[in-house]
Order: sequence, then structure tokens, then C-alpha cells
Amino acid sequence: MTDQRRVLVAGATGYLGRYVAQEFKRRGYWVRALARSPEKLQTEGPYMEPAIDHLCDELFVGEITRPETLVGACEGIDIVFSSIGITRQRDGLGFMDVDYQGNMNLLTEALESKVRKFVFVSVFKADRISDLARERELFVEELNRSGLAYGIVRPTGYFSDMSEFLKMAKGGKVYVLGTGRNKINPIHGQDLAEVCVDSAENDQDHSERDVGGPVAYSYEEIGAMACDMLGVKKKIVHIPLGLARLVVACFRPFSSRGYQSVRFFTTVMSNDFVAPKAGSNRLDRYFTQMSKRG
Repeated sequence: MTDQRRVLVAGATGYLGRYVAQEFKRRGYWVRALARSPEKLQTEGPYMEPAIDHLCDELFVGEITRPETLVGACEGIDIVFSSIGITRQRDGLGFMDVDYQGNMNLLTEALESKVRKFVFVSVFKADRISDLARERELFVEELNRSGLAYGIVRPTGYFSDMSEFLKMAKGGKVYVLGTGRNKINPIHGQDLAEVCVDSAENDQDHSERDVGGPVAYSYEEIGAMACDMLGVKKKIVHIPLGLARLVVACFRPFSSRGYQSVRFFTTVMSNDFVAPKAGSNRLDRYFTQMSKRG
């Protein structure tokens, strides 16, 4: 084995995972991608994230919720990175299955293989929305107890999440909660990837970092920007907070996962989520590029 640093990227087919694998490779790492469907790495993602199959030194096919498929995934690895979460996952699994237990399965393999560090992506202001980010923060607690060196990164939101405003604008109406004046500084995947790899290279045994993009926008500004980029008539619909909470409550008896997902986004949109700024990619440029894709 050479002295080249070796990393396992879990969630390599996701929005952030692709950029993280690319950034590790740019900095000279040997990269192993963990993915359920590695063929997805051969094409660009839906939010312009890069195809990275040519950047991966090795592909490891496994499912984070099936520990028997992860055996050997961390063998010979120095650093494990995981942004695994239920946002892009289906199969009827819950947050506890994926965000907590799935990452626990990976941590078990990491400890067995004696990796040096584990870098994990959680959620900004997790302490204030603890019931909504509970599973991810439960895993953070386990990671802390494991004795393994770690880096925790807590972003505000991804540019890919903001693409929902483009979808609404295409449909003719953009919905915001309350006044729409609450702000967020979302971050591009490439900028966040640099922060994540910096965390991996941090000499401290334990580090935690809150991070957002270079510009903070109100949700109404994001909606108006989406309309402008698409060249459609601006129509912003303000949903009263009381009505939004009533609608969210209606989800609870039918789908705990749906309830938690909808409640998470309504909570974020009804509060300011502005973290320390990083990166240089602006949301208006991203919207311009996405709008050209049709």
C-alpha cells in the first residue's frame, strides 16, 4: 500500500457526495465510492453535479441500511465521509433507518477497519430543531462516544434544495411562508465540498463547523429571482403560518416520514437560517444555469 491518503465517500451518487469525491481527488486522495447504484456516477446529476466515475479509483456497491453489504467497505481506508440521509432515498425506509442506523452501520465498519477519521454532514441549527434533526444528531452523539476522530459539518441548505423555487415558478406560483422575509444563505455543492474536505484535513481530533453560502436571501427574494431567471410573471403566494402548521399536522396520522419532511422545511422557511459564510458561488448564477437546462 502507498502513502497516498485513502478516503471512502458514502453517498457518492448524491448532490454533495459527487462534489466531495471530486474535491478529495483534486487534493490527491485515492477515492473509493460507496453507492447502491454506481452506474449513476457515469452521468451528470439533476442539479448539474458532475459525473465522477472517472475520478473514483474504486467502486464499492453496498446499501448503508444493509450492514452485510458493507463488510470490507472501509478496509484500507484512512477517512470516511458520509452525507447519507433520507432526502434522496426511497424504499419506504424511515429517518431512523437511514440517518441514524445506516450511518451507525458504516461507523461499525469504520471502527472495525481502524480508520483515522469520520466526517459527517448534519444540519445547521440542529440544536434548535432537535426533534426534526433528531436522528442525525443521535448519530453525532454515537460518533462522539466512539472515540474516533471526527469532523461534523452543518450546512444551512444546498443549492439543489433551492431548485424547488424554480419548479414552483415554472408552475406559475411561488409559495412562501408568512411574510417571506426570513433569510437563508444556501451553499453550492462545490463550496460545501471544500469545507468538508477541510474538515477531514483538520488536525483537531474533533471539529464542528456551521456553514452557509456567501449571500443571504429572503425566501421572497429567492422566489422572485426564480421567476426572473425563467422570464415568467412574478406571482408570490404568502401562506399564513397558522395554515401551514395545520396542513403539516394533517400529515402526521398518515405518514410519519412525510410529516417530518414537511415540518422540517416549514420550520426552516419560517426562521432565519444564516450561518457563517463560505465559498464564492452565488444562487443567481446557479438559477441562470439551471434555467438554461429547460
